[in-house]
Amino acid sequence: MSATKSNTSALLQAGRWRWWEVLLWAAALASPWALSSHALIINEIAILALFALSLDLILGYTGIVSLGHAAFFGMGAYSAALFSKLVMPDPLVGLAVGIATATVLGAICSVTILRGTDLTRLMVTLGVGLILMELANKLDWLTGGADGLQGVMMGPVLGRFEFDLQGQTAAWYSLTVLLVLFVLAKRFVNSPFGATLKSIRDNRLRAMAIGIPVSQRLIVVYTVAAGAAGAAGALLSQTTGFASLDLFEFHRSADVMLVLVIGGTGWLYGGVAGALVFKLMQDFISSITPQYWTFWIGLFLVVLVLVGRERLVRPWTWFGRSGTQSKGGKA
Repeated sequence: MSATKSNTSALLQAGRWRWWEVLLWAAALASPWALSSHALIINEIAILALFALSLDLILGYTGIVSLGHAAFFGMGAYSAALFSKLVMPDPLVGLAVGIATATVLGAICSVTILRGTDLTRLMVTLGVGLILMELANKLDWLTGGADGLQGVMMGPVLGRFEFDLQGQTAAWYSLTVLLVLFVLAKRFVNSPFGATLKSIRDNRLRAMAIGIPVSQRLIVVYTVAAGAAGAAGALLSQTTGFASLDLFEFHRSADVMLVLVIGGTGWLYGGVAGALVFKLMQDFISSITPQYWTFWIGLFLVVLVLVGRERLVRPWTWFGRSGTQSKGGKA
């Protein structure tokens, strides 16, 4: 009984908001106004952070490795764009449609991760993304094929806030959706359900032995993560007015994996921090050397893995005791 109470207390403590989190989100929401000339990249960071958060739900909290997460991202993007073009341009309704279609796709695809090894899941999830990309290419009468879905016009958010060329409305819109889904994800992972996900991640056989319905848990978390990825895709197509086959490509899944390598898995702020670092590095390095920016990001990742995340930001620990390793040594 006391163990149950202590576990519940630990979950409640982890789910509480700290003062620095409130300041962080207040600064994030104020950034499109304070940094109006950089509103477009703020919008991109918010969308990538949401995409990374969705992957962290299955990778960091459940231990499911996926290279096809772009399938849900692209599905959400195309669904929202087609809804806006063919039905109605309301952004919030289109966002809901994008989330719904990606969630349904996630529920269907969740059965593919229940069996096999990590390598099997990698291949299966990658295959799903490639199949959807080929379908979008063949259905060019609907999706625009290789030319992409163009002419997507969005109405004002809440009927009042028009999308402007500077990208301020887009940035606020994406940051608000990110915050709402972050709050829901925080409640999700710090609930008793989230605790069972961590048990499955640590030892699936032991979780089954103590009575945790592993298959049902995997289906639920995979479906939820797919819906969050669909929301990120919907935000991208809505704020850019364009959807293309590029949304399904492998590099999307690889990029979001790199974001989590940079920021860390198993904590929700890892996706946010990783997206911020990745996008700023990409923007800065590509402005200096457009041809070789991937080389420098790759070099940064190698150093990050070899040195360790905590030691990289605290260089004075590099020459400490040789037998000790910092907590952030694993990238």
